[in-house]
Amino acid sequence: MSATSPLAPFKQPVFRSIWLASLASNFGSLIQTVGAAWLMTIIATSADMVALVQASTAMPIMLFSLVAGAIADNFNRRRVMLLAQGFMFCVSILLALFAYGGLLTPWLLLTFTFLIGCGTALYNPSWQASVGDMVPRDVIPQAVAVNSMGFNLTRSVGPAIGGAIVAAFGAAAAFLVNACSYVALLIVLYRWKPAPRASTLPREPLGLAITSGLRYIAMSPNLQKVLFRGFWFGFSVITILALLPLVARDMLQGDALLYGILFGAFGVGAVGGAIGSGYLREHLTTESLARLGFLGFAVSALVLSVAPPAWLAVIVILLAGACWVISLSSFNITVQLSTPRWVVGRALSLYHTCTFGGMASGSWVWGHLAETSGPETALQIAAVVMIAGAAVGLIRWLALPAIEALNLDPINRWKEPRLELDITPRSGPVKIIIEYIIPQKDTATFLAMMAERRRIRKRDGARRWSLTRDLEHPERWMESYQLPTWLEYVRYNQRMTKADALVGDEIRRLHAGEEPPKVHRMIERPTGRREWDIHPKGVVELHQQ
Repeated sequence: MSATSPLAPFKQPVFRSIWLASLASNFGSLIQTVGAAWLMTIIATSADMVALVQASTAMPIMLFSLVAGAIADNFNRRRVMLLAQGFMFCVSILLALFAYGGLLTPWLLLTFTFLIGCGTALYNPSWQASVGDMVPRDVIPQAVAVNSMGFNLTRSVGPAIGGAIVAAFGAAAAFLVNACSYVALLIVLYRWKPAPRASTLPREPLGLAITSGLRYIAMSPNLQKVLFRGFWFGFSVITILALLPLVARDMLQGDALLYGILFGAFGVGAVGGAIGSGYLREHLTTESLARLGFLGFAVSALVLSVAPPAWLAVIVILLAGACWVISLSSFNITVQLSTPRWVVGRALSLYHTCTFGGMASGSWVWGHLAETSGPETALQIAAVVMIAGAAVGLIRWLALPAIEALNLDPINRWKEPRLELDITPRSGPVKIIIEYIIPQKDTATFLAMMAERRRIRKRDGARRWSLTRDLEHPERWMESYQLPTWLEYVRYNQRMTKADALVGDEIRRLHAGEEPPKVHRMIERPTGRREWDIHPKGVVELHQQ
């Protein structure tokens, strides 16, 4: 089986086991989604409450994904996934018990779906960040597509079965099936024993880890484009899923079974999109795939807005499902292949925050619009927003980047230097000064390379970066930057990737000195307070005896 085969990830036993167990879990989740959405149409009378079922599931991912991403990058991901799945199992049991007891009100139902969304928010960054640890880097695109295919395989039949369960036995039975679906994944995760991640450094504090993730995104323009388009996509296209119960009940005059069939058609289309996404990625750019997704959803929304026959509604829902996977998997792959392992959980969580934030806010907006103006109007306006989302890509600085073959493995060539002062990991601030000798003819090239070097340094944690030129010796340049402590300086150097090192190698080639660029590692000290002094190793201060 070649690395480019869509099934290549299944050669990895761990990935295969978790993927299969996830099928059962996803199957139950979709049945629960059908049960919750249809139950809300019974216990609530307003369209916006029905749409809030989708919003309550997506909102925790928007609110908590960044924290979950920091947890995924700093804690044992397997334990985090076990905790998240166990929490959702317990909440699902309670939801089923409340439903059987007839105790659910609209807001209580939304509370339960919100809590399940919280478990999803905790689980997703750890799971998706673990994919890169389970399969080789060149197989990550196929693994992302296969994950989408697995979810949508269950989506193709789960909602229809969920609709049948709700129609025959009520929503409580759907909630109980969902609770049982977590068991297989809990067992597989418990038995999985991944190799511990080697690290000589203590964990980053949670607040610092979150700040590092935000800083990395802020200094990564290509990732910002993905996040922006992901939000726009989620906000606009969620209309169809959020209003689908109303489309089935009010516009198509159907019941829970028809809603399940339509939801299942969305899953079938998504499976087709996952299967064809590899071929499309070989022939289309990431931006072209995103435009295809926006425009496909726009066509689906416009057709549904005119209350078509059920068979035509199924066809356009198939198209929407395919566009869903093609676009979201392209966004996900771009984030994974553009981010080093030390921060991939946070990058993915920020992507989820934007995308699901768009879905949560879109669910409320389109649900409110459907309540005030009707679902037909909401679908038509949403289609215009989708078309605008495709047109935005025509603006060069907002177009999605092409996926580059960057080597983001850590370079691991930095060695902690031998110091002549006694310091602790918390000592600082640490100031680094690097001297370069650059001939006049290479100045323009040097400045261009240093602009990229500045972005990389600040992205990975450096502060107060500056570049100065000697007035008396114009060929002499000084690069300087700071880290708050020695520990953060060591952590900063361990984040250097092989792709980043290429920039440093190019700068060193421009250096015309006989020796390599001179590096000075300095520590700032306040004056007038002897307790802050740091003494050379081996020196005894007699006045302290």
